[in-house]
Amino acid sequence: MKLNITIIVSGLGFILTSPVLAGDTVTTLLQEYHTQAAQTFSADAGRQLWNQSFVAANGDQRSCSTCHTSDPAQAGKHTRTGKRIEPLAPSVNPERLTETREIRKWLKRNCKWTLGRECTAREKGDLLTYLNSL
Repeated sequence: MKLNITIIVSGLGFILTSPVLAGDTVTTLLQEYHTQAAQTFSADAGRQLWNQSFVAANGDQRSCSTCHTSDPAQAGKHTRTGKRIEPLAPSVNPERLTETREIRKWLKRNCKWTLGRECTAREKGDLLTYLNSL
């Protein structure tokens, strides 16, 4: 019985601290990207990058908003599969931006698809600053 109570209390502690972890995760990554970029980040620059169009090798126009919409607080839809994409803004989706590994994975994959290359440390910092500001 005591073991069950410990598991429940531990689980509740994790649930209650999840939004705090999101902030800590973003802060840690922003510090890392700041060291690499040696520049401060801008939510406005992140918003501009979010909405900027890039031409893919096949001639398609792409931007972050192609799948995620121009408002990251809204749900998006994958252009090829039609699968729903939950909002990226942690203010409306506290599960977002909580796992360093997931943030790195999706930034790498989506930057390559959208920009045709990996994002720079400054671009990553600007995007995270923008998403975190919503």
